[in-house]
Amino acid sequence: MIAGLDGLRFSHWQAELRPDGVLVLSFDRAGESVNTFAQDVLIELDALLERLALDPPDGVVLRSAKAKGFIAGADIREFAEFDRKGTIGDSIHRGQQVFQRLADLPCPTVSAIHGFCMGGGTEISLACDYRVASNDPSTKIGLPEVKLGIYPGWGGSVRLPRLVGAPAAMDVMLTGRNLSARAAKAMGVVDKVVEPALLIDEAAKLALTGTQRPFKQRFLGWFTNTWPVRQVLAPMLVKQVARKARKEHYPAPYALIETWRRSGGGTQARLQAEKKSVVKLAGTPTARNLTRVFFLQERLKGLGGKASHGVSHVHVVGAGVMGGDIAAWSAYKGFEVTLQDREQQYIDKAMARANELFAKRVKDEAKRPAVAARLRSDLAGDGVAHADLVIEAIVEKADAKRDLYANVEPRLKSDALLTTNTSSIPLDELRGHIARPAQFAGLHYFNPVALMPLVEIVRHDAMAPQTEQRLAAFCKALDKLPVPVAGTPGFLVNRLLFPYMLEAATAYSEGVPPAAIDKAAVKFGMPMGPIELIDTVGLDVAYGVGQELAPFLGLSIPPALSNPPEDGKRGKKDGQGLYTWEKTDKGSKPKKPPVPKDYKVPDDLEDRLVLPMINEAVAALHDGVVEDADLLDAGVIFGTGFAPFRGGPIQYVRETGADALLARLKALQARYGDRFAPKPGWDSLQPGSE
Repeated sequence: MIAGLDGLRFSHWQAELRPDGVLVLSFDRAGESVNTFAQDVLIELDALLERLALDPPDGVVLRSAKAKGFIAGADIREFAEFDRKGTIGDSIHRGQQVFQRLADLPCPTVSAIHGFCMGGGTEISLACDYRVASNDPSTKIGLPEVKLGIYPGWGGSVRLPRLVGAPAAMDVMLTGRNLSARAAKAMGVVDKVVEPALLIDEAAKLALTGTQRPFKQRFLGWFTNTWPVRQVLAPMLVKQVARKARKEHYPAPYALIETWRRSGGGTQARLQAEKKSVVKLAGTPTARNLTRVFFLQERLKGLGGKASHGVSHVHVVGAGVMGGDIAAWSAYKGFEVTLQDREQQYIDKAMARANELFAKRVKDEAKRPAVAARLRSDLAGDGVAHADLVIEAIVEKADAKRDLYANVEPRLKSDALLTTNTSSIPLDELRGHIARPAQFAGLHYFNPVALMPLVEIVRHDAMAPQTEQRLAAFCKALDKLPVPVAGTPGFLVNRLLFPYMLEAATAYSEGVPPAAIDKAAVKFGMPMGPIELIDTVGLDVAYGVGQELAPFLGLSIPPALSNPPEDGKRGKKDGQGLYTWEKTDKGSKPKKPPVPKDYKVPDDLEDRLVLPMINEAVAALHDGVVEDADLLDAGVIFGTGFAPFRGGPIQYVRETGADALLARLKALQARYGDRFAPKPGWDSLQPGSE
C-alpha cells in the first residue's frame, strides 16, 4: 500500500502499486455486476485522490475490475431519486469536482478502457492525461446523455471539444452515438489501441513516457473553441440538429450548443456554466420522460430473466418481407435457421435481402460466410422436424394459418414451440385444432425487423407460462424487447396504430394534403407521418388489418383503404402508393407534393390524428391487453416510435390531464361523429382515482 493510502478502507476501489512506480486504481463497485458512479463511489474516490495528491506515485492507471465493461456511467436510479429530492445540482457539482481533482493530480494519469465506456466513464477518462483502449469489439466509447434529455455534466462537454475539436466533439455528444476503439483513436479521443492482454502494461508505459498528440488535433482543439469560431459554428450546428429534433421537444442539444457558444474563461467557469445548464435540463418534462423510457426499456429487457430459451434451431415458414427478415435477423444473432415457402423464388429473394443485411451488419468480411451459412433454404420444410422454434409468417388469413399448423405440428419435436407472426388475428381463432396449445403463442415482430426493437409475445388462455418465459429469453438473445400482450384483435401496437392511420386516411380521402397530415403528426413528435407510415407498412397490409380490426373497434374504413391496392401500388415496396417513392443511397423516400400556399391546415388536425390513438390506449389498458400502464407505454414507444419525450400515451394523459383531453375528444365527437366518443377507462385516469 502507498503511504498516503495507509489506514483508508475502500468498498469500491482497489489501489495496487506496480514495481515501475505506477499506481493501478481499479474500480469495482460493491454489490453490482456493472460499474456505475453513485455518490458513495465518488466520495470514496475523492478521499483517495486527495491522499494521492499529497503523496503522488510516478503515474496512475484507472481501470475496471469488472468482467463486464469499463464504466456504464452514472447510476440512473440514483439520478432519478436526486431529481425527486431536488438535489441534482449537488450531485453534478460533486462529480465535476472529483473529476477535476483527478485532472489536477501532480502525476500523469491514464484511463485503460476495455468494454463499454459510457457517460461518466468517458468523462472520467477525459479528465485523465491519456487514454488507452483495447481493440476488443466490445469496447465502445460514448456520451449518450442526450438520450436522457440532458448532456454530459461532469466536465465532458467542457473537455471533449478541447481535446478533439468542436465539430467532432459535438457530433458525438449531439447524437449520443458510440465509437469503436479504432474510431476513437482516429478522432483523437484515445491515444493508443492495444490487445486486451497488453492494456494495463501499455497504459503504465504511457503514464511513464507520455506522448505528443498530432499537431492537427491540437490545433483543432484550440482553434475551433476560440470565441469567433464558436459564434460561426454554433448556428450551423443548430441547423443540423433542427433537421432531426424540434427544440420544444428535445431542448438538450440546443442547450449544449448555446452553453458552449457563450462560455469562456477558465475550466471552473466553464464547468459552472455546464452545471447550471444541465441542472435546468434535468428538471424538464423531456428529461424526466426520457429517463422513464430508460427504465421502461430496462424492464422489458428484464422480462427474459435468467430463463433458458432452449432454442438453437429456428424454422421460419413464409419468406415474404417479414418472414425473410425474421429469419435473417435470427441467423445474424447466432441461431441456425431454415426458411421455407411454397416457391423457391420467394426464398431466393429473402436470401438476397439477408445477404444485404449481413454485408451491412457484419463489418469483418472474413466472418460473413459463417453468418450466411447459418441461414439455409428449405423449400420442402425438412427443418420443421429439427426446430426448437417454428415461426409462421404467411399470409394474414386464419384458414391458411390453421391449415399450415395441421401440417407442421405433427412433425415437431416434443418440446418445440410453434408461434405465429400474425399482426392482428386473435389467437383463439388460430389454436382450435392445435394438439399442444400450451406450446403455441404469437411472436409478433415489426417492420423493418432489423430496426424495430419490439416483439409482442401474444398470449392465449391455454398457453403455458414457461412458453412465455422461453420466448422472452429468445427475444433477449435477439436483442429485442419483448412485451406480453393479450391475444385480442390487433394486440397492443396495431390496435392503437390503426385508429391513428384510419383517421389519417379519412383526412386524406377528404382532400387534406398528405404532406400536411404527416407534418401535423411529426409536429406532435411521431417519428414519421401516418400517410408515410401506411405506405411503409404497405397498403395491402393496412387493408388486411383493416378488415380484421375495423369491426372490433367499431370504425368504418375510408375510401383510401377500403379496397385491396392495385398491383404495383402497395406503397414503398412497389415504389408507388399514396406517395410515389424514389430510391436514394440510403433507401427509398417518398416524394411529398408541397402543400398549396393558400391552403389553411385545419386547426384540429393534430387532435384528429393523435387523440384516437390515446383514446384506444386508455381502452386497451382498461381491457387488460397489457398488465399495467408502464408496459403499455413501453410497448407503444418501442413498437411505434411514439414521441419518447412524452413518455408514452398514458403518461401523456397524466401530464396533459384526463379532463383536458376528454374535452378535446368530445369536441371532435360533436364535429365528426361517434368515432371520437371517449372509450371506457378514462375514469381510472382522472385525478384522485389512483
